[in-house]
Amino acid sequence: MDTSTRQLKLMVYASLMATLTAVGAYIAIPIGPVPIVLQNLFVMLAGLLLGGRWGLTSVGVYLLAGAVGLPVFAGGTGGIGKFIGPTGGYLLGFAAAAYVIGKISERGKGLVAIDVLAMILGTIIIYGLGVSWLKVVTGMSITKAVAVGMLPFLFGDALKIAAAIPIARALRPIITGNLGDLRAVK
Repeated sequence: MDTSTRQLKLMVYASLMATLTAVGAYIAIPIGPVPIVLQNLFVMLAGLLLGGRWGLTSVGVYLLAGAVGLPVFAGGTGGIGKFIGPTGGYLLGFAAAAYVIGKISERGKGLVAIDVLAMILGTIIIYGLGVSWLKVVTGMSITKAVAVGMLPFLFGDALKIAAAIPIARALRPIITGNLGDLRAVK
């Protein structure tokens, strides 16, 4: 397969993952300043399935769509203001997490244990940026920011990691069969 065809397929897959991330934002349960959403499941899958570069591209497309005002963020909201609001750190954490998950997963060559570790590290990145920003924006203590911005979500994130493994295992052969080695595309 020639490089331009592979690039086009990767763009389509990245766009699809950006769309799924936006759909995940509509599945939101408001419980405080940070809602429960499915976005991070699709962020993890973007990294696992597309690798670091294209996983980051996918999340970047999603963030850009939201920044220009498309209603793709939690609760059907959008706009650049979301990046300076209580959830701005989580949004930026999505990009960093997709990249790190993808890079680790690429090196892990599909080993489940490596993928799980990659997603745990990605989740730590999301919370590190998200909780820190939540603390700064709201002025709450770090203890309170952790209590409202991380603890209520840990069980759900463990379930999302558990769900991402069989999804990635089922979809990887389809995607890699259509693309070959993702790392070969620069």
